[in-house]
Amino acid sequence: MDRNRKWVPGIGAVLLILLSHMTSALEVPLDLPQPPTITLQSPKDYIFDPRENIVIHCEAKGKPSPSFSWTRNGTHFDVEKDSKVLMKPGSGTLVIDISGEKAEAYEGTYQCTAHNEHGTAVSNSIVIRQSRSPLWSKERNEAITVQVGAFLVLQCRPPAGLPPPVIFWMDNNFQRLPLDKRVSQALNGDLYFSNVLPEDTRSDYICYARFPHTQTIQQKQPISVTVLNNSPEGERRPGFMLPLGPTSTKMVLRGDTLELECIAEGLPTPEISWTKDGGELPSSRMSFHNFKKTLKISDVNEADAGDYRCTATNNLGIAHHIIKVTVKAAPFWVSAPRNLILAPNETGILTCRVNGEPKPKISWFVNGVPIENVPEEHGRKVEDDTVILSNVQSGSSAVYQCNASNEFGYLLANAFVNVLAEPPRVLTPPNQVYQVITNSPALLHCSSFGSPIPTITWFKDSQTAIKDGDSYVIHENGTLEISVAQLLNSGKYTCIATNNLGIKENHVFLEVKEPTRILKQPEYKVVQRGMSAMFECKVKHDPSLIPTMTWLKDNGELPDDERFEVDTDSLTIKDVTDVDEGTYTCIMNTTLDQDSASAMLTVVEKPDPPSDLELTDQTERSVQLTWIPGDEHNSPTQKFLIQYEDLLHQPGVWINLTEVAGTSTTAQLNLSPYVYYSFRVLAQNRVGHSDPSQPSRQYRTSPAAPDENPSDVQGVGTEPGNLVITWTPLTGFQSNGPGLEYRVQWRQKDMDDEWSSKNVANVSQFIVSGTPTFVPYEIKVQALNDYGSGPEPEVVTGYSGEDFPVSGPDSVQVMVHNGTLAEVHWEPVLSPSVRGKLQGYKVYYRRERGLHETEMDKDQQDQVLTFSGNRSEGRLPGLQPYSLYSLFITVLNNKGEGPPSTSKTFETPEGVPGPPSFLKVINPGLDSLTLEWGSPVNNNGRLTGYTLKYQPVNNTNELGPAKVMSFLANDTTVTLGNLNSSMLYKFYLSAKTIKGSGPIITEEAFTVMDTSESSLHNNNSSPTEPPHPTSPITQSLHPPFHKAPPVGPAFGTVNTSVSEDSAVISWEYFGHHKNVYVEYIVENSKDDWKKELVNSSHSHMLKGLKPGTSYKVRVVARDPADPTVHSTDEVVVTVPAVPSRQVDIATQGWFIGLMCAIALLILVLLIVCFIKRNKGGKYPVKEKEDAHQDPEIQPMKEDDGTFGEYSDTEDHKPLKGSRTPSNGTVRRDESDDSLVDYGEGGDGQFNEDGSFIGQYSGKKEKDTHEGNESSEAPSPVNAMNSFV
Repeated sequence: MDRNRKWVPGIGAVLLILLSHMTSALEVPLDLPQPPTITLQSPKDYIFDPRENIVIHCEAKGKPSPSFSWTRNGTHFDVEKDSKVLMKPGSGTLVIDISGEKAEAYEGTYQCTAHNEHGTAVSNSIVIRQSRSPLWSKERNEAITVQVGAFLVLQCRPPAGLPPPVIFWMDNNFQRLPLDKRVSQALNGDLYFSNVLPEDTRSDYICYARFPHTQTIQQKQPISVTVLNNSPEGERRPGFMLPLGPTSTKMVLRGDTLELECIAEGLPTPEISWTKDGGELPSSRMSFHNFKKTLKISDVNEADAGDYRCTATNNLGIAHHIIKVTVKAAPFWVSAPRNLILAPNETGILTCRVNGEPKPKISWFVNGVPIENVPEEHGRKVEDDTVILSNVQSGSSAVYQCNASNEFGYLLANAFVNVLAEPPRVLTPPNQVYQVITNSPALLHCSSFGSPIPTITWFKDSQTAIKDGDSYVIHENGTLEISVAQLLNSGKYTCIATNNLGIKENHVFLEVKEPTRILKQPEYKVVQRGMSAMFECKVKHDPSLIPTMTWLKDNGELPDDERFEVDTDSLTIKDVTDVDEGTYTCIMNTTLDQDSASAMLTVVEKPDPPSDLELTDQTERSVQLTWIPGDEHNSPTQKFLIQYEDLLHQPGVWINLTEVAGTSTTAQLNLSPYVYYSFRVLAQNRVGHSDPSQPSRQYRTSPAAPDENPSDVQGVGTEPGNLVITWTPLTGFQSNGPGLEYRVQWRQKDMDDEWSSKNVANVSQFIVSGTPTFVPYEIKVQALNDYGSGPEPEVVTGYSGEDFPVSGPDSVQVMVHNGTLAEVHWEPVLSPSVRGKLQGYKVYYRRERGLHETEMDKDQQDQVLTFSGNRSEGRLPGLQPYSLYSLFITVLNNKGEGPPSTSKTFETPEGVPGPPSFLKVINPGLDSLTLEWGSPVNNNGRLTGYTLKYQPVNNTNELGPAKVMSFLANDTTVTLGNLNSSMLYKFYLSAKTIKGSGPIITEEAFTVMDTSESSLHNNNSSPTEPPHPTSPITQSLHPPFHKAPPVGPAFGTVNTSVSEDSAVISWEYFGHHKNVYVEYIVENSKDDWKKELVNSSHSHMLKGLKPGTSYKVRVVARDPADPTVHSTDEVVVTVPAVPSRQVDIATQGWFIGLMCAIALLILVLLIVCFIKRNKGGKYPVKEKEDAHQDPEIQPMKEDDGTFGEYSDTEDHKPLKGSRTPSNGTVRRDESDDSLVDYGEGGDGQFNEDGSFIGQYSGKKEKDTHEGNESSEAPSPVNAMNSFV
């Protein structure tokens, strides 16, 4: 309800000014003066048990501590005069001992008052009443007689108790009477029968009343009911027994529970339903009870008023009843008055906003006295539900009471006005650490107190002021809320409380943590019994938080079983059993959050075997089998397998008969005659087959003639003049009866002869003798037993025995394609001469001799090719060129080969020759090699000559340019000159005929090393530079080398030369290893060998050797892919002793003195330069240069690009464009880079003598008119350069 419209003009403006003083739940620290505040009081309606003491609570706080007093029934209650009444020390709580006294004497209305020098607070009016459980009035209940089908009401009418009793109906055996939609108990306790039945006859309908406070139960006298059936009531439409009439009314208070009930009679028993006219029932607050005869609506509000319609329905009609509900309201708070803390000369407002129906009356009190009875104050103004206090002064503190009442109740609230002048204080503990999870809200508290009320300001990291915005909210009580905390919100926060009397700050800290998340959740598991199940639960969490992993089974603890193993991120269940089934949950907890995930475990096992096998619908050739499936163990049965045992023919052997679907429990089985059947069933699921069921009873089928004949009937002759007839015999199961035999029949095909016949038993073949050679026969085999013959058998064609062919093919011709391939043709033989089934032809051929030879080659063997089928030609591959061949052909059948055809000869033309028989290198020299070779083993024609190609191979196995030479057929040696010394060469040799060159053979060899040149070079070399070994090819304009196959390792001669402190080692090396080392050790020393890697070089200088010392030296080759180590013999190298030394100039006194003088002069000049520069002042350019010092102060090393110490040698490198020094010692591998290239510009200049003008860093010089404003700071390096 809007109360603003009742304010006088001008009040609204005052209220706007004073809204800043409206704080919620403002607490005054107890060390400050303050009026009393009631903190605990008993409920307004207090019903006590007369067997216990009466305790009336009244607690209050204040400064100074308040004193307490009581009124009873509106007058002062002197506690000290009544020995039965005790007031607890330090509080106003009363304890009344009513033992031995009449409790009624202490019934009444009590009110507590708490007082100190700053004001008086009062409690609610507390009505004290004694609980009562009166006895049932003595009455005699008349026996009730009623006809079947009539309705009936048994009244209870319990005595009025305080509080009201709980009603229920029982019999003499203290058994509750059953209630249903026909028989029900009303809210008033009466028992209603919509229609009675004969079984309702009984003499012990007893109504009981239980009184809650005293826990006593009283009973009404039993009621006897007799149901007669001599004049039964007929079916009728519904009518209402409660409430009566078409309409009724109901009043309910706001906030209470509305209970509406409708009980109807009728036959059949009516159904009850509820609706609300013009509206919907509140589903969230609504519930049905007593078989829908009672409708309850909780927490009633004004919208629940209206007309509620209950409808009773049976098959004969409908009845309606309307309950008109009105909602009244005891006073309830809209805004209760709150404590005010005001500084002197401030203004405050107390508001007491209430609502109710009817409208409550509001009364104001000051310190428990009606406000109209207290002296007026200049600054106090009362406007209905508002009290305005203007310009309050010290000493005007008081407690104001607001009382709002109507006919249904009252509300009383205390609110003090405390006038204080107090500087701010922060009540939140200092340096408190708040921890929150990312993306969750963070609340940083800054509880404060002061008068005037302090203003709260927040800062982050003591720098950034925090304003209300999207990410931050500063609440009225000073709490800072970060709605969605992120990692960047972590840090130190400062809250500052300020009023006109002072300032106070407090620091708190926020730590935003990463959330706990389950990265890999446990997954649904289906596990066979006895196996292991593992659930994974991998979690990510903030590393600063200590996690705790908990596993649950079905939301409870894991079983205390050693089979359950909990690891860091998994749960393993070993030897799974059926009881392990369930839902497993992993929960990861930290102090701030948690995450959880669940998965189910299903335990499966192969099915239990079926049971109760039964045979029905039995016939000669079929029977129906039924069974009961066993437990599937959580894995559905996929199929049933039915097996049988033939106890007559194969006892103990179970044979698969048929399969049916897993949903079937019956199967129609087709049977065979003359079998003693026994059946069993196996169930199969995903795990496997069950154990077999118990066998069914035996079922025998009668004998009959065979249903089938033997299979796989064949007729094949094994010898000339016979025919062997074979078949696969029937099994005993297939015989269908005793006396099994076979009728074998045969006749020559296409001859119209009669069938020859023979009966045999217990065999699977029959031999017919005296047959012509390889003649077709018609054959059939029929089964028969004592009960008849099998079906008419099929006719099979077979052949009598074969004999060797009688002739070979004619007209053999040979067509030669080339030196290695020929084609042979012949006329196929006639079928009678084959005397069997033609398998093919065999061609025998052999090389007689070469065409250049005169004698036959007696070592040659016949070569044979078989051509299957009725062929007339074939190819002969792999022939040798320039040769004479002979061949003949035979015919082949299953018996063997016939006689050969006439022999045929043919010649092959020339071809390319074979490879030379050998190639070797002899007599290697410094620049020459001699080669010898042998002619090919197979010339394959007339030899015309040889082709030789050779090329050098360097130390990395790359091929150099090739040279080609040709030789005559009678040449077998050549000497190659003008070769490079100590070089590996590779040779390729092939022979030629008029058809071309044949395959090549290869060889490799080294020329001898030229040691004299190496020694001469080493003797002339400077001791500080290593010798350069002579290379076979110093400069090459030929194409680049190509990789060649490696050659086996080998060392040649080792040569040495020595100087003062070094030795040059050179060697011959013919290997391909890339890892070559020179190893050396002091002679007779036990130290480890020192080694230096040389790789592809053939010489190496050992430096730093001690004069006058002998060393053992060897050269070693190693290959990572080959464990073999190749080494030269050890040689002894003796370094000569030095008889005298040059005088070291650096130790001479005159040189030391000169250097000192130069250093002193440089120091003086540097000081002068610094003084002159500083006189010019420091400009912005100068500041930049100070921040970026000259990079040349720490020059970069050439070898690894790092900064090292400054070296004078770097200054003497020739600059790009400068003159070459007169000594001409600059090597080509020196860097040609200019220092200008490394500076910021390219404007460096040179003097006439080639020296560099300007700054070492390459920057431009300033014009002369710029004076001391140079941007280049003076540097010791630049100063040094100016003197070079």
